Amino acid sequence: MTFWLKILELTAMLVMGAVSCYLLLWWRDRSMSKVRALEFEALLSKAKSDAEVILRDARIAASQETLQLRQQVEDSFTARRLERAELEKRLSEREGLINAQLQRIVETEKSLQEQKEVLKQRQSDLGRQEVEAQSLLNQAREQLQQTAALTEAQAREALLKRVEQESLHHANTLARHIIDEAKARAEEKARQIITVAIQRYAGNQTFDNTTSSIPLNGDEIKGRIIGREGRNIRAFEAATGVTVLIEDAPGAVLLSSFDPVRREVARETMVRLIADGRIHPTRIEEVVALVTQEMNEAITRLGEDAVRRAGLPPMQPEIVKLLGRLHFRRSYSQNILDHSVEVAHLMSLMAAELGLDPQIAKRAGLLHDIGKAVDHEIEGPHAITGAEIIKRYGESEAVVNGVASHHNDVPAIGPWGGLVSAADAISASRPGARSESMATYLRRIEDLEKIATGCPGVDKAYALQAGRELRVFVLPTEINDEQAYALARNLAHRVENELQYPGQIKVTVIRETRCVEVAK
Repeated sequence: MTFWLKILELTAMLVMGAVSCYLLLWWRDRSMSKVRALEFEALLSKAKSDAEVILRDARIAASQETLQLRQQVEDSFTARRLERAELEKRLSEREGLINAQLQRIVETEKSLQEQKEVLKQRQSDLGRQEVEAQSLLNQAREQLQQTAALTEAQAREALLKRVEQESLHHANTLARHIIDEAKARAEEKARQIITVAIQRYAGNQTFDNTTSSIPLNGDEIKGRIIGREGRNIRAFEAATGVTVLIEDAPGAVLLSSFDPVRREVARETMVRLIADGRIHPTRIEEVVALVTQEMNEAITRLGEDAVRRAGLPPMQPEIVKLLGRLHFRRSYSQNILDHSVEVAHLMSLMAAELGLDPQIAKRAGLLHDIGKAVDHEIEGPHAITGAEIIKRYGESEAVVNGVASHHNDVPAIGPWGGLVSAADAISASRPGARSESMATYLRRIEDLEKIATGCPGVDKAYALQAGRELRVFVLPTEINDEQAYALARNLAHRVENELQYPGQIKVTVIRETRCVEVAK
Protein backbone atom coordinates (compact mmCIF):
# COMPACT_ATOMS: atom_id res chain seq x y z
CA MET A 1 0.00 0.00 0.00
CA THR A 2 2.73 2.28 0.89
CA PHE A 3 4.51 1.37 -2.30
CA TRP A 4 1.54 2.33 -4.42
CA LEU A 5 1.20 5.51 -2.54
CA LYS A 6 4.74 6.40 -3.28
CA ILE A 7 4.21 5.54 -6.94
CA LEU A 8 1.10 7.66 -6.94
CA GLU A 9 2.88 10.54 -5.31
CA LEU A 10 5.71 10.19 -7.76
CA THR A 11 3.26 10.13 -10.63
CA ALA A 12 1.46 13.17 -9.29
CA MET A 13 4.74 14.94 -8.94
CA LEU A 14 5.67 14.02 -12.50
CA VAL A 15 2.34 15.26 -13.77
CA MET A 16 2.68 18.46 -11.81
CA GLY A 17 6.26 18.91 -13.12
CA ALA A 18 5.09 18.33 -16.70
CA VAL A 19 2.27 20.80 -16.22
CA SER A 20 4.69 23.27 -14.69
CA CYS A 21 7.11 22.83 -17.59
CA TYR A 22 4.32 23.28 -20.08
CA LEU A 23 3.10 26.39 -18.33
CA LEU A 24 6.64 27.73 -18.12
CA LEU A 25 7.27 27.08 -21.81
CA TRP A 26 3.89 28.61 -22.71
CA TRP A 27 4.67 31.69 -20.73
CA ARG A 28 8.13 32.00 -22.28
CA ASP A 29 6.74 31.61 -25.79
CA ARG A 30 4.14 34.22 -25.05
CA SER A 31 6.77 36.62 -23.70
CA MET A 32 9.00 36.01 -26.74
CA SER A 33 6.09 36.66 -29.06
CA LYS A 34 5.49 40.01 -27.42
CA VAL A 35 9.19 40.91 -27.71
CA ARG A 36 9.25 39.86 -31.35
CA ALA A 37 6.13 41.86 -31.98
CA LEU A 38 7.74 44.89 -30.42
CA GLU A 39 10.92 44.36 -32.41
CA PHE A 40 8.92 43.96 -35.62
CA GLU A 41 7.03 47.14 -34.89
CA ALA A 42 10.36 48.96 -34.21
CA LEU A 43 11.86 47.65 -37.45
CA LEU A 44 8.74 48.62 -39.34
CA SER A 45 8.76 52.14 -37.94
CA LYS A 46 12.48 52.47 -38.70
CA ALA A 47 11.94 51.26 -42.25
CA LYS A 48 9.15 53.79 -42.66
CA SER A 49 11.35 56.62 -41.35
CA ASP A 50 14.26 55.53 -43.63
CA ALA A 51 11.92 55.38 -46.59
CA GLU A 52 10.66 58.87 -45.76
CA VAL A 53 14.29 60.16 -45.54
CA ILE A 54 15.22 58.51 -48.84
CA LEU A 55 12.11 59.90 -50.47
CA ARG A 56 12.85 63.37 -49.09
CA ASP A 57 16.50 63.21 -50.33
CA ALA A 58 15.33 62.03 -53.74
CA ARG A 59 12.88 64.89 -53.93
CA ILE A 60 15.61 67.40 -52.93
CA ALA A 61 18.10 65.94 -55.46
CA ALA A 62 15.45 66.02 -58.17
CA SER A 63 14.64 69.61 -57.28
CA GLN A 64 18.34 70.64 -57.41
CA GLU A 65 18.89 68.87 -60.73
CA THR A 66 15.80 70.59 -62.09
CA LEU A 67 17.16 73.96 -60.92
CA GLN A 68 20.56 73.24 -62.52
CA LEU A 69 18.98 72.23 -65.81
CA ARG A 70 16.83 75.36 -65.70
CA GLN A 71 19.92 77.50 -64.98
CA GLN A 72 21.87 75.87 -67.83
CA VAL A 73 19.02 76.47 -70.22
CA GLU A 74 18.76 80.09 -69.10
CA ASP A 75 22.56 80.56 -69.43
CA SER A 76 22.49 79.03 -72.91
CA PHE A 77 19.65 81.32 -73.92
CA THR A 78 21.51 84.32 -72.44
CA ALA A 79 24.74 83.43 -74.30
CA ARG A 80 22.84 83.02 -77.53
CA ARG A 81 21.10 86.34 -76.98
CA LEU A 82 24.49 88.04 -76.35
CA GLU A 83 26.06 86.36 -79.39
CA ARG A 84 23.12 87.43 -81.50
CA ALA A 85 23.39 90.98 -80.19
CA GLU A 86 27.15 91.00 -80.94
CA LEU A 87 26.54 89.69 -84.46
CA GLU A 88 23.87 92.31 -85.00
CA LYS A 89 26.29 94.99 -83.75
CA ARG A 90 29.05 93.78 -86.07
CA LEU A 91 26.68 93.65 -88.99
CA SER A 92 25.53 97.15 -88.18
CA GLU A 93 29.13 98.41 -87.94
CA ARG A 94 30.10 96.62 -91.16
CA GLU A 95 27.06 98.08 -92.88
CA GLY A 96 28.05 101.54 -91.66
CA LEU A 97 31.64 101.00 -92.80
CA ILE A 98 30.49 99.85 -96.22
CA ASN A 99 28.23 102.88 -96.49
CA ALA A 100 31.13 105.15 -95.48
CA GLN A 101 33.42 103.49 -98.02
CA LEU A 102 30.81 103.85 -100.71
CA GLN A 103 30.43 107.50 -99.77
CA ARG A 104 34.20 108.02 -99.96
CA ILE A 105 34.35 106.20 -103.28
CA VAL A 106 31.65 108.46 -104.63
CA GLU A 107 33.45 111.53 -103.31
CA THR A 108 36.79 110.26 -104.68
CA GLU A 109 35.24 109.60 -108.07
CA LYS A 110 33.77 113.07 -108.03
CA SER A 111 37.16 114.56 -107.02
CA LEU A 112 38.93 112.57 -109.76
CA GLN A 113 36.45 113.81 -112.29
CA GLU A 114 37.09 117.38 -111.16
CA GLN A 115 40.86 116.83 -111.28
CA LYS A 116 40.49 115.33 -114.76
CA GLU A 117 38.70 118.45 -115.90
CA VAL A 118 41.39 120.63 -114.30
CA LEU A 119 44.16 118.56 -115.94
CA LYS A 120 42.47 118.87 -119.30
CA GLN A 121 42.32 122.62 -118.80
CA ARG A 122 45.98 122.71 -117.74
CA GLN A 123 46.96 120.54 -120.70
CA SER A 124 45.26 122.94 -123.08
CA ASP A 125 46.94 125.88 -121.30
CA LEU A 126 50.33 124.15 -121.51
CA GLY A 127 49.85 123.46 -125.19
CA ARG A 128 49.02 127.09 -125.79
CA GLN A 129 52.02 128.17 -123.64
CA GLU A 130 54.30 125.77 -125.53
CA VAL A 131 53.24 127.28 -128.82
CA GLU A 132 53.87 130.75 -127.41
CA ALA A 133 57.26 129.69 -125.97
CA GLN A 134 58.32 128.21 -129.31
CA SER A 135 57.28 131.42 -131.02
CA LEU A 136 59.23 133.49 -128.50
CA LEU A 137 62.26 131.16 -128.91
CA ASN A 138 62.20 131.62 -132.66
CA GLN A 139 61.96 135.36 -132.21
CA ALA A 140 64.87 135.28 -129.72
CA ARG A 141 66.98 133.25 -132.14
CA GLU A 142 66.28 135.68 -134.95
CA GLN A 143 67.10 138.62 -132.69
CA LEU A 144 70.30 136.87 -131.45
CA GLN A 145 71.44 136.15 -135.00
CA GLN A 146 70.72 139.71 -136.01
CA THR A 147 72.55 141.11 -132.95
CA ALA A 148 75.59 138.80 -133.00
CA ALA A 149 75.72 138.31 -136.71
CA LEU A 150 75.98 134.52 -136.09
CA THR A 151 74.03 131.70 -137.59
CA GLU A 152 72.42 129.05 -135.44
CA ALA A 153 75.19 126.54 -136.27
CA GLN A 154 77.87 129.04 -135.33
CA ALA A 155 76.15 129.81 -132.00
CA ARG A 156 75.83 126.08 -131.27
CA GLU A 157 79.52 125.54 -132.03
CA ALA A 158 80.54 128.41 -129.76
CA LEU A 159 78.35 127.03 -126.96
CA LEU A 160 79.77 123.52 -127.35
CA LYS A 161 83.31 124.89 -127.29
CA ARG A 162 82.61 126.76 -124.08
CA VAL A 163 81.06 123.65 -122.48
CA GLU A 164 84.07 121.61 -123.57
CA GLN A 165 86.48 124.07 -121.94
CA GLU A 166 84.47 124.03 -118.69
CA SER A 167 84.40 120.20 -118.74
CA LEU A 168 88.16 120.05 -119.26
CA HIS A 169 88.64 122.44 -116.34
CA HIS A 170 86.44 120.32 -114.08
CA ALA A 171 88.18 117.13 -115.23
CA ASN A 172 91.60 118.62 -114.47
CA THR A 173 90.43 119.73 -111.06
CA LEU A 174 88.97 116.28 -110.34
CA ALA A 175 92.14 114.56 -111.51
CA ARG A 176 94.24 116.79 -109.28
CA HIS A 177 92.02 115.93 -106.30
CA ILE A 178 92.27 112.23 -107.11
CA ILE A 179 96.06 112.44 -107.33
CA ASP A 180 96.27 114.35 -104.05
CA GLU A 181 94.01 111.81 -102.35
CA ALA A 182 96.05 108.91 -103.77
CA LYS A 183 99.25 110.51 -102.47
CA ALA A 184 97.67 111.00 -99.05
CA ARG A 185 96.53 107.38 -98.96
CA ALA A 186 99.93 106.19 -100.11
CA GLU A 187 101.63 108.19 -97.37
CA GLU A 188 99.16 106.88 -94.80
CA LYS A 189 99.70 103.30 -95.98
CA ALA A 190 103.47 103.78 -95.83
CA ARG A 191 103.21 105.12 -92.29
CA GLN A 192 101.01 102.17 -91.34
CA ILE A 193 103.47 99.65 -92.81
CA ILE A 194 106.40 101.32 -91.01
CA THR A 195 104.46 101.39 -87.75
CA VAL A 196 103.55 97.71 -88.03
CA ALA A 197 107.15 96.79 -88.82
CA ILE A 198 108.43 98.75 -85.83
CA GLN A 199 105.89 97.08 -83.56
CA ARG A 200 106.84 93.65 -84.88
CA TYR A 201 110.47 94.33 -83.99
CA ALA A 202 110.23 95.74 -80.49
CA GLY A 203 107.89 98.67 -80.10
CA ASN A 204 109.20 102.21 -80.37
CA GLN A 205 112.27 103.18 -82.38
CA THR A 206 114.11 104.24 -79.28
CA PHE A 207 117.44 103.24 -77.88
CA ASP A 208 116.00 102.31 -74.49
CA ASN A 209 113.64 99.74 -75.97
CA THR A 210 116.40 97.84 -77.78
CA THR A 211 119.17 97.90 -75.17
CA SER A 212 119.68 96.95 -71.56
CA SER A 213 122.34 98.53 -69.37
CA ILE A 214 124.14 96.63 -66.56
CA PRO A 215 126.38 98.60 -64.19
CA LEU A 216 129.94 97.34 -63.54
CA ASN A 217 132.13 97.74 -60.47
CA GLY A 218 135.52 98.54 -61.96
CA ASP A 219 137.43 97.63 -65.09
CA GLU A 220 138.51 94.22 -63.81
CA ILE A 221 135.07 92.73 -64.41
CA LYS A 222 135.19 94.12 -67.96
CA GLY A 223 138.27 92.01 -68.61
CA ARG A 224 136.53 88.92 -67.30
CA ILE A 225 133.53 89.58 -69.51
CA ILE A 226 135.73 90.01 -72.59
CA GLY A 227 137.97 87.04 -71.73
CA ARG A 228 141.22 86.02 -73.32
CA GLU A 229 141.22 87.29 -76.89
CA GLY A 230 137.48 87.98 -76.55
CA ARG A 231 136.42 84.34 -76.21
CA ASN A 232 134.02 85.00 -73.31
CA ILE A 233 132.15 87.80 -75.06
CA ARG A 234 131.97 85.77 -78.27
CA ALA A 235 130.61 82.77 -76.35
CA PHE A 236 128.10 85.03 -74.60
CA GLU A 237 126.87 86.55 -77.87
CA ALA A 238 126.66 83.12 -79.51
CA ALA A 239 124.70 81.64 -76.60
CA THR A 240 122.27 84.54 -76.12
CA GLY A 241 121.98 86.01 -79.64
CA VAL A 242 122.52 89.61 -78.46
CA THR A 243 125.24 92.17 -79.07
CA VAL A 244 127.47 93.10 -76.10
CA LEU A 245 128.82 96.68 -76.07
CA ILE A 246 131.61 97.18 -73.54
CA GLU A 247 133.29 100.45 -74.50
CA ASP A 248 130.20 102.49 -75.41
CA ALA A 249 129.24 103.34 -71.83
CA PRO A 250 131.76 103.85 -69.00
CA GLY A 251 131.08 101.77 -65.90
CA ALA A 252 128.42 99.69 -67.63
CA VAL A 253 127.90 97.02 -70.26
CA LEU A 254 125.16 97.39 -72.87
CA LEU A 255 123.17 94.47 -74.29
CA SER A 256 121.53 95.26 -77.63
CA SER A 257 118.87 93.15 -79.37
CA PHE A 258 115.56 93.70 -81.13
CA ASP A 259 114.14 90.57 -79.45
CA PRO A 260 113.09 91.60 -75.94
CA VAL A 261 112.99 88.01 -74.65
CA ARG A 262 116.55 87.33 -75.77
CA ARG A 263 117.64 90.65 -74.31
CA GLU A 264 116.02 89.83 -70.96
CA VAL A 265 117.66 86.38 -70.92
CA ALA A 266 121.02 87.98 -71.71
CA ARG A 267 120.57 90.64 -69.01
CA GLU A 268 119.70 88.10 -66.30
CA THR A 269 122.59 85.86 -67.43
CA MET A 270 125.08 88.73 -67.29
CA VAL A 271 123.87 89.78 -63.84
CA ARG A 272 124.31 86.23 -62.50
CA LEU A 273 127.74 85.82 -64.11
CA ILE A 274 128.95 89.12 -62.62
CA ALA A 275 127.60 88.15 -59.19
CA ASP A 276 129.19 84.68 -59.42
CA GLY A 277 132.52 85.89 -60.76
CA ARG A 278 133.14 82.71 -62.75
CA ILE A 279 132.97 83.78 -66.38
CA HIS A 280 134.10 81.30 -69.01
CA PRO A 281 132.36 79.71 -72.04
CA THR A 282 131.18 76.57 -70.23
CA ARG A 283 129.76 78.56 -67.32
CA ILE A 284 128.14 81.01 -69.73
CA GLU A 285 126.35 78.17 -71.53
CA GLU A 286 125.18 76.66 -68.23
CA VAL A 287 123.79 79.96 -66.92
CA VAL A 288 122.15 80.77 -70.28
CA ALA A 289 120.43 77.37 -70.31
CA LEU A 290 119.24 77.82 -66.71
CA VAL A 291 117.98 81.37 -67.31
CA THR A 292 116.29 80.32 -70.57
CA GLN A 293 114.42 77.55 -68.74
CA GLU A 294 113.37 79.98 -66.00
CA MET A 295 112.35 82.54 -68.64
CA ASN A 296 110.17 79.97 -70.40
CA GLU A 297 108.48 79.15 -67.09
CA ALA A 298 108.01 82.87 -66.39
CA ILE A 299 106.54 83.40 -69.86
CA THR A 300 104.08 80.57 -69.24
CA ARG A 301 103.10 82.04 -65.86
CA LEU A 302 102.61 85.48 -67.41
CA GLY A 303 100.41 84.01 -70.16
CA GLU A 304 98.32 82.02 -67.69
CA ASP A 305 97.96 85.11 -65.50
CA ALA A 306 96.75 87.13 -68.51
CA VAL A 307 94.17 84.47 -69.35
CA ARG A 308 93.01 84.45 -65.75
CA ARG A 309 92.80 88.26 -65.59
CA ALA A 310 90.72 88.25 -68.75
CA GLY A 311 88.28 85.83 -67.11
CA LEU A 312 88.74 83.05 -69.67
CA PRO A 313 89.14 79.27 -69.26
CA PRO A 314 92.61 77.73 -69.83
CA MET A 315 93.91 77.96 -73.40
CA GLN A 316 96.32 75.94 -75.53
CA PRO A 317 99.86 75.92 -74.02
CA GLU A 318 101.41 77.37 -77.19
CA ILE A 319 98.94 80.26 -77.23
CA VAL A 320 99.63 80.86 -73.52
CA LYS A 321 103.39 81.05 -74.24
CA LEU A 322 102.86 83.54 -77.05
CA LEU A 323 100.71 85.67 -74.73
CA GLY A 324 103.46 85.58 -72.11
CA ARG A 325 106.00 86.82 -74.69
CA LEU A 326 103.83 89.91 -75.25
CA HIS A 327 104.77 91.02 -71.74
CA PHE A 328 108.25 91.92 -73.04
CA ARG A 329 107.01 93.93 -76.02
CA ARG A 330 105.94 97.57 -76.11
CA SER A 331 103.95 99.77 -78.48
CA TYR A 332 104.56 103.46 -77.82
CA SER A 333 105.78 102.38 -74.36
CA GLN A 334 102.44 100.60 -73.70
CA ASN A 335 102.83 96.99 -72.53
CA ILE A 336 101.15 94.89 -75.22
CA LEU A 337 100.08 92.12 -72.83
CA ASP A 338 98.37 94.58 -70.47
CA HIS A 339 96.91 96.29 -73.53
CA SER A 340 95.50 92.95 -74.74
CA VAL A 341 93.89 92.22 -71.37
CA GLU A 342 92.37 95.71 -71.36
CA VAL A 343 91.02 95.20 -74.88
CA ALA A 344 89.49 91.88 -73.76
CA HIS A 345 87.60 93.61 -70.95
CA LEU A 346 86.46 96.43 -73.25
CA MET A 347 85.28 93.85 -75.78
CA SER A 348 83.32 92.01 -73.11
CA LEU A 349 81.57 95.20 -72.01
CA MET A 350 80.66 96.26 -75.55
CA ALA A 351 79.53 92.74 -76.49
CA ALA A 352 77.27 92.60 -73.42
CA GLU A 353 75.71 95.94 -74.40
CA LEU A 354 75.08 94.62 -77.94
CA GLY A 355 73.69 91.28 -76.80
CA LEU A 356 76.65 89.27 -78.17
CA ASP A 357 78.64 86.43 -76.59
CA PRO A 358 81.11 87.96 -74.05
CA GLN A 359 83.36 84.87 -74.13
CA ILE A 360 83.99 85.18 -77.88
CA ALA A 361 84.56 88.91 -77.41
CA LYS A 362 87.12 88.32 -74.64
CA ARG A 363 89.02 85.72 -76.67
CA ALA A 364 89.17 87.97 -79.74
CA GLY A 365 90.29 90.95 -77.65
CA LEU A 366 92.95 89.02 -75.74
CA LEU A 367 94.39 87.40 -78.88
CA HIS A 368 94.12 90.36 -81.29
CA ASP A 369 97.86 91.29 -81.03
CA ILE A 370 99.26 87.77 -80.59
CA GLY A 371 100.92 88.07 -84.00
CA LYS A 372 103.36 90.58 -82.47
CA ALA A 373 104.77 87.83 -80.24
CA VAL A 374 106.30 85.82 -83.09
CA ASP A 375 109.74 86.51 -84.49
CA HIS A 376 110.07 89.46 -86.83
CA GLU A 377 111.40 87.27 -89.61
CA ILE A 378 107.87 85.97 -90.29
CA GLU A 379 106.34 87.98 -93.11
CA GLY A 380 102.89 89.53 -93.16
CA PRO A 381 100.85 91.89 -90.96
CA HIS A 382 100.58 90.90 -87.34
CA ALA A 383 96.77 90.60 -87.59
CA ILE A 384 96.98 88.00 -90.39
CA THR A 385 99.87 86.20 -88.68
CA GLY A 386 98.03 86.06 -85.36
CA ALA A 387 94.83 84.81 -87.04
CA GLU A 388 96.75 81.98 -88.74
CA ILE A 389 98.36 80.99 -85.43
CA ILE A 390 95.14 80.83 -83.40
CA LYS A 391 93.30 79.07 -86.25
CA ARG A 392 96.01 76.39 -86.19
CA TYR A 393 95.28 75.82 -82.48
CA GLY A 394 91.51 75.43 -82.91
CA GLU A 395 90.02 78.86 -82.24
CA SER A 396 86.55 79.50 -83.69
CA GLU A 397 85.98 81.27 -87.00
CA ALA A 398 84.46 84.28 -85.23
CA VAL A 399 87.60 84.82 -83.11
CA VAL A 400 89.92 84.20 -86.08
CA ASN A 401 88.10 86.71 -88.29
CA GLY A 402 87.93 89.27 -85.47
CA VAL A 403 91.72 89.07 -85.05
CA ALA A 404 92.43 89.09 -88.79
CA SER A 405 90.12 92.00 -89.65
CA HIS A 406 90.76 94.41 -86.78
CA HIS A 407 93.15 96.43 -89.00
CA ASN A 408 91.03 95.92 -92.16
CA ASP A 409 93.58 93.51 -93.65
CA VAL A 410 90.70 91.16 -94.53
CA PRO A 411 86.94 91.83 -94.80
CA ALA A 412 85.11 91.52 -91.49
CA ILE A 413 82.50 88.76 -91.15
CA GLY A 414 80.04 89.77 -88.48
CA PRO A 415 80.56 92.38 -85.76
CA TRP A 416 83.77 91.05 -84.17
CA GLY A 417 86.32 92.82 -86.39
CA GLY A 418 84.71 96.20 -85.81
CA LEU A 419 84.48 95.59 -82.05
CA VAL A 420 88.15 94.58 -81.82
CA SER A 421 89.17 97.66 -83.82
CA ALA A 422 87.08 99.94 -81.59
CA ALA A 423 88.36 98.41 -78.34
CA ASP A 424 91.95 98.54 -79.65
CA ALA A 425 91.59 102.22 -80.49
CA ILE A 426 90.00 103.01 -77.12
CA SER A 427 92.78 101.27 -75.18
CA ALA A 428 95.55 102.82 -77.28
CA SER A 429 94.24 106.37 -77.59
CA ARG A 430 92.98 107.10 -74.09
CA PRO A 431 95.09 109.73 -72.24
CA GLY A 432 98.04 108.20 -70.44
CA ALA A 433 97.90 104.84 -72.22
CA ARG A 434 100.88 105.54 -74.44
CA SER A 435 103.98 107.69 -74.36
CA GLU A 436 102.33 111.06 -74.75
CA SER A 437 102.11 113.62 -71.98
CA MET A 438 98.77 115.06 -70.95
CA ALA A 439 99.86 118.58 -71.90
CA THR A 440 100.82 117.44 -75.40
CA TYR A 441 97.55 115.57 -75.76
CA LEU A 442 95.45 118.57 -74.68
CA ARG A 443 97.45 120.90 -76.93
CA ARG A 444 96.83 118.64 -79.91
CA ILE A 445 93.09 118.57 -79.15
CA GLU A 446 92.99 122.39 -78.92
CA ASP A 447 94.96 122.81 -82.15
CA LEU A 448 92.65 120.36 -83.90
CA GLU A 449 89.56 122.33 -82.88
CA LYS A 450 91.22 125.69 -83.74
CA ILE A 451 91.96 124.52 -87.28
CA ALA A 452 88.26 123.81 -87.80
CA THR A 453 86.83 126.90 -86.08
CA GLY A 454 89.18 129.14 -88.08
CA CYS A 455 87.45 128.23 -91.36
CA PRO A 456 84.64 130.53 -92.62
CA GLY A 457 81.12 129.17 -92.24
CA VAL A 458 81.99 126.89 -89.28
CA ASP A 459 79.66 127.18 -86.31
CA LYS A 460 81.16 124.67 -83.84
CA ALA A 461 83.88 122.03 -83.82
CA TYR A 462 84.57 119.19 -81.37
CA ALA A 463 87.42 116.69 -81.10
CA LEU A 464 86.02 113.26 -80.18
CA GLN A 465 87.37 109.78 -79.38
CA ALA A 466 90.57 111.10 -77.79
CA GLY A 467 91.38 113.16 -80.87
CA ARG A 468 90.68 110.40 -83.38
CA GLU A 469 87.66 112.22 -84.89
CA LEU A 470 86.98 115.91 -85.66
CA ARG A 471 83.27 116.72 -85.88
CA VAL A 472 82.48 120.09 -87.50
CA PHE A 473 79.06 121.83 -87.57
CA VAL A 474 78.63 124.45 -90.32
CA LEU A 475 76.07 127.20 -90.90
CA PRO A 476 73.60 125.99 -93.57
CA THR A 477 73.00 129.55 -94.78
CA GLU A 478 76.69 130.03 -95.63
CA ILE A 479 77.83 126.51 -96.63
CA ASN A 480 75.99 124.37 -99.15
CA ASP A 481 76.41 120.60 -99.64
CA GLU A 482 79.20 120.85 -102.22
CA GLN A 483 81.10 123.33 -100.08
CA ALA A 484 80.69 120.99 -97.09
CA TYR A 485 82.48 118.19 -98.99
CA ALA A 486 85.20 120.62 -100.03
CA LEU A 487 85.54 121.84 -96.42
CA ALA A 488 86.00 118.25 -95.17
CA ARG A 489 88.79 117.65 -97.71
CA ASN A 490 90.51 120.95 -96.91
CA LEU A 491 90.36 120.27 -93.16
CA ALA A 492 91.82 116.80 -93.65
CA HIS A 493 94.73 118.25 -95.68
CA ARG A 494 95.33 120.98 -93.09
CA VAL A 495 95.34 118.47 -90.24
CA GLU A 496 97.87 116.32 -92.13
CA ASN A 497 100.13 119.26 -92.85
CA GLU A 498 99.90 121.17 -89.55
CA LEU A 499 99.62 118.51 -86.81
CA GLN A 500 101.69 115.59 -85.57
CA TYR A 501 99.51 112.72 -84.34
CA PRO A 502 99.53 108.90 -84.10
CA GLY A 503 97.22 106.87 -86.32
CA GLN A 504 94.56 108.73 -88.29
CA ILE A 505 91.93 111.42 -87.67
CA LYS A 506 88.45 111.24 -89.18
CA VAL A 507 86.95 114.59 -90.26
CA THR A 508 83.13 114.75 -90.27
CA VAL A 509 81.35 117.90 -91.51
CA ILE A 510 77.66 118.15 -90.53
CA ARG A 511 75.27 120.52 -92.27
CA GLU A 512 71.66 120.61 -91.12
CA THR A 513 68.76 123.02 -91.46
CA ARG A 514 66.44 123.40 -88.49
CA CYS A 515 63.01 124.95 -89.09
CA VAL A 516 61.33 126.16 -85.90
CA GLU A 517 57.88 127.71 -85.60
CA VAL A 518 55.88 128.54 -82.47
CA ALA A 519 52.17 127.65 -82.28
CA LYS A 520 50.17 130.29 -80.40
